Amino acid sequence: MAIDVLMPKMGESVQEGTILRWLKGPGDEVERDEVIAEISTDKVDTEIPSPAAGTLLEIVAQENETVAVGNVIARLGQPGEAPAGGGGESAPPAESAPSASGQEASAPPEPQPGEEQVESGENASAPAGAGQATDESGGEPAQESEGAATEARERTPILMPKMGESVQEGTILRWLKGPGDEVERDEVIAEISTDKVDTEIPSPAAGTLLEIVAQENETVGVGNVIAYLSSGAASAAKSAAKPAAKPAEQPQPAEKPAQQPAPSNGARRTEAPQPVMEPAGEVGPVPRTSGDRFYSPLVRSIATKEGIGVQELDALNGSGHGGRVTKDDLLAYVKDRGARPAAKPAEQPQAKPAGQSAKAPETQSAAKSPSAPALQKEYGPDVEVVPMDRMRQLIAEHMVRSKHTSPHVTEVGEADVTELVHLREGSKKEFEKREGLKLTYTPFFIAAVARALRDNPWVNASVEGTNVIVKKRINIGVATALPDGNLIVPVIKDADRMNITGLAHAVNDLATRARNKQLTPDEIAGGTFTLTNYGVFGLLHGAPIINQPQVAILGTGAIQKRPVVREVMGQDMIVIRSMVYLSLSHDHRIIDGLLGGKFLADVVKNLEGFNENTML
Repeated sequence: MAIDVLMPKMGESVQEGTILRWLKGPGDEVERDEVIAEISTDKVDTEIPSPAAGTLLEIVAQENETVAVGNVIARLGQPGEAPAGGGGESAPPAESAPSASGQEASAPPEPQPGEEQVESGENASAPAGAGQATDESGGEPAQESEGAATEARERTPILMPKMGESVQEGTILRWLKGPGDEVERDEVIAEISTDKVDTEIPSPAAGTLLEIVAQENETVGVGNVIAYLSSGAASAAKSAAKPAAKPAEQPQPAEKPAQQPAPSNGARRTEAPQPVMEPAGEVGPVPRTSGDRFYSPLVRSIATKEGIGVQELDALNGSGHGGRVTKDDLLAYVKDRGARPAAKPAEQPQAKPAGQSAKAPETQSAAKSPSAPALQKEYGPDVEVVPMDRMRQLIAEHMVRSKHTSPHVTEVGEADVTELVHLREGSKKEFEKREGLKLTYTPFFIAAVARALRDNPWVNASVEGTNVIVKKRINIGVATALPDGNLIVPVIKDADRMNITGLAHAVNDLATRARNKQLTPDEIAGGTFTLTNYGVFGLLHGAPIINQPQVAILGTGAIQKRPVVREVMGQDMIVIRSMVYLSLSHDHRIIDGLLGGKFLADVVKNLEGFNENTML
């Protein structure tokens, strides 16, 4: 029997993933847990292992295709076996075809409620009576009670999602949909805030938003109901019950926007139709795909709200995977468009309405995003233009935001780690034999930082507005280089509760899985302090950038033997010691020189305190 391979859920807030590469093809034999594909989400790039041993019968989702969590991406089975899924889909059309063909012409709204009642086990005569009451225009109460019963049966609760293992509640920032609004599956309906991140809540299904339980600015525990949604069937029945008067009225508003772009004086929404006359009729149904481009429900929703047509979206340079237009791309474009074209659109449609109406959007988009066309013209054949990959784009955005957020101050200290070097050299062989892994200096640096954070809790904090959020758990992120040259920061949770052996295992495990793209989103989230080691390249010290929303980061240089002056028996003598520079970058909003210096001095003291009596 064929087995479906599904798009895995890589975190509470991850709703979809993009197929980066198939490592196996149809007909290939695979073993259980053997990697068959690489995927990308907005949190992490990872791999999909085979759920069972067998033959890859069919690839359903192709490379660069974005698939919702839980959907089928491939099928496994035995050689020669037909892929499952085809037979189950042919039966429903055969059953629905006769009823639809005979009833759609006469009374389209009635078959849907009627079919729902039959499936629910009710009498077939009940829907018929309801339909007659509606035809006589005197049966509104009966119709409403029937709709209410359907909604009551099909109310789907929308819960406050869990955004990380330490997040226990979230605050509703804004509702993007109201009761009675139709929503698509995965369409964003609300924005929420947690102590980790501000994010969006997508609709778990298509239907109608029936009720909002949690109001804006209200804080709700994870797993609690914040709204109720009806199913697609209930919403279809609802929309079919009141179409008589509206279709006659809707064509008129549809014609007005087409006639009003020239004289209108609106700010943002009227500017979108002015440069391009066609989008006035195309604003509503922005397609999910256009050519080889995919547009998420959020992007389509924003485009519709801002009056942006498909042609404008296609002209945008997306920063997402494969050139996809992201929410940030679109909002930046909308902001730029609202700031600049106030005078130009008014002149262009009047001066050149006939010959250049189709070229106007290209001219404007080129003016608004000069980077791409300008760079291509400036660079010659002796220059290679390499687009950033998705992870590098995220790193770049994160670093720029950090510099804009925190006023950075960097302090440099020096530690004499001679005793630590003797401890490691004398223990590494026995440690590797006993634990099965090499003993590095990283666990000692983590332990020294963890102890210093316990004594200086404000360094283990974040800033939210005018509040300082002091974290009681010490979760230390360790910057790890990936084979492709990018960096990722897996987090060791509760590092202050581990000994050197436990930290060594944690570091080795996270680093290995990071390089093999096997980390989960929760393993790179929740950090309260970051450690980065540029000493691996022989560098002495640097000025690392804070990993937001944290307020400090420690960089460790190379351990080198240097001549230093020490007092021996009352006399100054030059001796050879193993020394290391430590660079602490901290957020000057809450960490002044006094606190930063004390923390760094504590780290130095802890490192110099390791000796041969230290328990491993």
